[in-house]
Amino acid sequence: MFDLAAVLRPHIASLTPYSSARDEYTGTEGVFLDANENALGSTTHSGQYNRYPDPHQSAIKARLAPLKGVQTSQLFLGNGSDEPIDLLVRATCRPGIDNVLLLPPTYGMYEVSARLNDVTVKKVPLTTDYQLDLPAVLSAIDAQTKIIWICSPNNPSGNLLDPADIRAVIEAAKTALVVVDEAYIDFAGPGYSSWTTYLDTYPNLVVLQTFSKAWGLAALRLGMCFASAELIRVMNVIKPPYNISAPSQALALEALEHVADKESMVAQTLTERDRLATQLGTLPNVQHIFPSDANFLLVRFDEAQAVFEQLIDSKVIVRDRSSVTRCEDCLRITVGTEAENERLLEVLQAIAVAI
Repeated sequence: MFDLAAVLRPHIASLTPYSSARDEYTGTEGVFLDANENALGSTTHSGQYNRYPDPHQSAIKARLAPLKGVQTSQLFLGNGSDEPIDLLVRATCRPGIDNVLLLPPTYGMYEVSARLNDVTVKKVPLTTDYQLDLPAVLSAIDAQTKIIWICSPNNPSGNLLDPADIRAVIEAAKTALVVVDEAYIDFAGPGYSSWTTYLDTYPNLVVLQTFSKAWGLAALRLGMCFASAELIRVMNVIKPPYNISAPSQALALEALEHVADKESMVAQTLTERDRLATQLGTLPNVQHIFPSDANFLLVRFDEAQAVFEQLIDSKVIVRDRSSVTRCEDCLRITVGTEAENERLLEVLQAIAVAI
């Protein structure tokens, strides 16, 4: 049986959270003289921002939870996914004692957050086809492993990891959280279901999603974390009191009124992803295009560094991943608009001809 109390740092379990003015009075009407706000208004002419926002983002959670098939008590909203990543490390990992397990190539903030908190980082690389090396992962878990980070669809490779392998890790990690980062889940296709459906089955499971990708709200910095109600309570204790701004909350609520628009953008992205992959495959200097369940393609080029620099010279910006484990000579290319993708292909064709 998984015991969250045994995973948490001892002082976290007994920590008294900061009680904000909006915790003590949750009504929306009245004469508000409790939070030392500026009662005269704000200096911006674009809106009234002189009042603190809802510290619990209750309206968003009430609308989002049914959409995701979870309870509001299983949902945490953070300042991007980076905030819950950091909070999970701080809640569970004793500096200089505990460790987290990474599966490179993967999202870089897992390691950054661990090292910022003086937490040991253990790594088990994915296989050459970007799947879990399951025996190696299971053998790497020890009594001090507090978090296992699994990115699926994976960044930067773009592919889904085998669900059977993920399940095996979750079931084996009796004393650690297993965090499945699903930032790109909307692009995985209708045949794949989120790990949020297993929250009630596995109390050590945590799932991350985001408004940045499919919803097109990267500027808001709004991430979603799904976990047991017990763990969510802990995260709410240690988060900053007003971690999501009022404008971000208002725009997120507006976005949730337009789910069909999100689905339409996803469909357009998938169409362009397939077309882009087909066209890239005709270039003579492209060695391999890795299968993608995300809104980007990982592509192996001849002389990738030179291709990257020539793209930059033409003001076409992609991500050079050549120095990342298992990504030698690879560029990560986000799927753009039809016009942006045409410009990319035009420049790449010119580069191929010049070579």
